[in-house]
Amino acid sequence: MPLWHIYHPVDAYSAEQKRKFAADVTEYYTQVGLPKFYVVTLFHDIPESSFLVGGEPSNRTVRVVIEHIARRLSDPETRKRSAEGLDRVLAPHTRDRGLYCEFHIDETPRDLWMIDGMAPPPPRSEAEQVWARENRPLPY
Repeated sequence: MPLWHIYHPVDAYSAEQKRKFAADVTEYYTQVGLPKFYVVTLFHDIPESSFLVGGEPSNRTVRVVIEHIARRLSDPETRKRSAEGLDRVLAPHTRDRGLYCEFHIDETPRDLWMIDGMAPPPPRSEAEQVWARENRPLPY
């Protein structure tokens, strides 16, 4: 599961812009075979007085915390490509709109994750492909 926490200035995104942003995030992961429902995007409106960068209030900063659980980035080249790909997903929703953007990725051990009381199927397994097609968790 990729879980995205997007911390942003109040009113930086309309409801429609949030839907488009979340759709782009989801598309990134479904292209590599993850089920759509694995992708969760949370938007956190932060007032300028509570969003401090370098100790100073900011009304143009977007800070993204990405938690990867469904897949692990094992080698330096894969990690680099992934970070660059995620940066491309972020750019139209941040830098291209004049917002300063910073992100980082945390990786959670897969065995500490459950969905609807079930351990997710192994990566790239037939069961995971069924979950992706059905867009919901199913016993396997």
